[in-house]
Amino acid sequence: MGKVAAKIKVMPNSPEIDLDALQERLESSLPEGAKINGVEREEVAFGLVALYPTVIVPDGAGGTEAVEEEFSAVDGVESVGVENVGRI
Repeated sequence: MGKVAAKIKVMPNSPEIDLDALQERLESSLPEGAKINGVEREEVAFGLVALYPTVIVPDGAGGTEAVEEEFSAVDGVESVGVENVGRI
C-alpha cells in the first residue's frame, strides 16, 4: 500500500498564539499511522502566521479526512484546509 503526502493549511485563531506550542499540539493529535514531515510558516496578514504541515498518511486510511478532523479539534485552530495532495 502506498502513502499520500498532503500539505495542509492551519490557521490559528489569533496572532498571539504560540506557534511552537500549536505545532506540538498538532503533532500529538495525529491519528495512528500519520506523521508530519516538516512544517512551513507563512505570514498571512496583520501578524497572523499560517502553519503548513506536510502530513504523510497511508493510502488506504481514507485520505486526509481524519487528519483534518483532528487538526480542527486542536485548541487554537481557526480553520484547516488541504492545499496540495499527492502520492509518494
